[in-house]
Amino acid sequence: MSYRDIITIEPDKRGGKPCIRRMRITVYDVLGWLASGMSVAEIIDDFPELTEADVRACLEFAADRDHRLVAAVSAA
Repeated sequence: MSYRDIITIEPDKRGGKPCIRRMRITVYDVLGWLASGMSVAEIIDDFPELTEADVRACLEFAADRDHRLVAAVSAA
């Protein structure tokens, strides 16, 4: 499954930030929790509506966004 099947962007929700499956939890929330040292299991314990696939989709989204940013800067 691609992150595109999980990550949604709605202009009227959370200021248009990418969210997980139309919820109000953003990709940046999940990345922040991971960066602060939370494990995937801890995140899912705190937010049982999330799945391991959701967390992986956030990482895939971030990697893809970074790849596109580097490609755009290299092309400039």
